Amino acid sequence: MGGAQKRAVFKALFCLIVFLSLFLSGCEALRQSRPILPMRQYEKMVAGRLDADYVGTKTCLSACHYHDQLKKDFDASTMGVQIQRSSGLPLVNCESCHGPGSLAIKGITPEKVAADAKRGIQTACNYKTFIDIKHLPPQAQALICLKCHTANATFNLHNWNAGPHAQAGVSCIDCHKVHNGPDLKTMQRDIAGMCFKCHKEVKAEFSLPSHHPVNEGRVFCTDCHDPMGSINEKMLRRPTVKQTCTRCHGEKEGPFAFEHSENTEDCRTCHRPHGSVNANLLVVPVPFLCLQCHAGHRISSSSAPGSVSTFYTRCTDCHSQIHGTDLPSASGSGFFHR
Repeated sequence: MGGAQKRAVFKALFCLIVFLSLFLSGCEALRQSRPILPMRQYEKMVAGRLDADYVGTKTCLSACHYHDQLKKDFDASTMGVQIQRSSGLPLVNCESCHGPGSLAIKGITPEKVAADAKRGIQTACNYKTFIDIKHLPPQAQALICLKCHTANATFNLHNWNAGPHAQAGVSCIDCHKVHNGPDLKTMQRDIAGMCFKCHKEVKAEFSLPSHHPVNEGRVFCTDCHDPMGSINEKMLRRPTVKQTCTRCHGEKEGPFAFEHSENTEDCRTCHRPHGSVNANLLVVPVPFLCLQCHAGHRISSSSAPGSVSTFYTRCTDCHSQIHGTDLPSASGSGFFHR
């Protein structure tokens, strides 16, 4: 091989090495997790003003009395208990959510508070220096809560970021009101109203003639669905639809010696989960529901005088144990008669 050929081969190998190194480094860069915004903006979004200092809840509230009622409600809550260092829990206070408060109380002195009180004015802090929680993106609002709540034993929150609610722009404060009082959990009687704000079609289904008694306050959305997120379909609390339904309808669970094959999989083959215009939440009325899978037959009774043969109108008049039974029929074939 001549010198020119060697130089050509060397150049080709050099170019190949450079290309591979650039390609591999590019792939490595693509695999790295990078914020969409500069990190400092993220910090400001969830931590507040970076030029402010943490002064503590007691210092904030002693400067003015504008938030006294909020403080009383917060102290009565489960999170308010954690403001006491003796609780042994992670310290939670006003600045945990609202950011450092030194700039908010800057210039507020006891003399100013007394002067304002004489004029009938309640001295307020400069709340504009706090995190503007209400106008943050929903994901950032949730992140403020998840700073603490992803580290606790609330395992269902581990699925929040990948859940449909988070992806649809729902945040924690849409359902939980931190300052409302002792119980930060949403009351069961209020759950349906909150869900119906977005799920209009479901609200309409619960007004149909046959429906689960959600409007009546006997069943709640959270009995079947986990609003925090779930790895199951439709955020169900159980892995399958049947397992979810049989939490209440245990008599339909089985296993039975004779059972519908569809009954082992998905109750929605025959029933609508929220509401229906047909009895028993059926997808279509009987006998048309049964005729989707089974051929029709005539009914006759040779024992009755003047008996006639006629088509049936309701299969369940004879096949009463339609979900399943352990007893065979009179003929021994097991047609869900009893």
